[in-house]
Amino acid sequence: MEETISLKEIFAILRKRILMIISLIISFAAIAFLVSYFLITPTYEASASVVVNQEENVDVSTLNNAIQSNISLINTYKIVMISPVILDEVSKEMNLSLSSSALAEKIEVTSEADTQIITVTATDTSQAKAAELANTTVTVFQNEIPELMNLENVKPLSLAEASENPSPASPNILLNTAIALVVGAVIGIGLAFLLEYMDNTVKTESDIDKRLGIPVIGIISHMTEEDMKTNKQHAPNKNRRQVRGDYRGQKKKTV
Repeated sequence: MEETISLKEIFAILRKRILMIISLIISFAAIAFLVSYFLITPTYEASASVVVNQEENVDVSTLNNAIQSNISLINTYKIVMISPVILDEVSKEMNLSLSSSALAEKIEVTSEADTQIITVTATDTSQAKAAELANTTVTVFQNEIPELMNLENVKPLSLAEASENPSPASPNILLNTAIALVVGAVIGIGLAFLLEYMDNTVKTESDIDKRLGIPVIGIISHMTEEDMKTNKQHAPNKNRRQVRGDYRGQKKKTV
């Protein structure tokens, strides 16, 4: 027979395990906050942009074709920008000991759809170094691309700047804490239902009827120590009155 659980039973289970659920939520949130704040090294981002424009002296009738041609080159430029040819020169100019592959992991090259703009985003533990890396990559790319592709249609659009009080790009402490809260709640609720499902002890008369199929004909109430002390104090008086009454009744019957 398929068992079902009512909404009332669900709330009863959650209320029964509410302390465990709250403890897990607080624990997960605290761990996420402490790890994000103390253990994860913050990183900063800085971005610089270049525009791929048409060559000079382009006829107006062929202007659209020139723009489309430049847009089609953007994907090629994005690959060239993180190639060893460019990044080795960037590492040399910045006096870095990183290889081109290690440097490429610090750089992300993106482009807006249907535009001629390429954005270089550099990541580092220092925003000043991130800005320098982004600007140096743009500069080296602008200087090297004419020789690589015989084109001079790349110009800087904006350079990266380091602020006085930068905000780290990662870790996002608030986001990590919020995610940990949700994870803690999910795990706590799931664990509450799991413990309830694995609990086979009989607690109520309905459990007896459900598990054993035996009808309940009586219930013995639970007595605390306070109840037992109270009963001991009142029991002798009751017994004395009962015995005295019985004796009087017996004497009357004898007479």
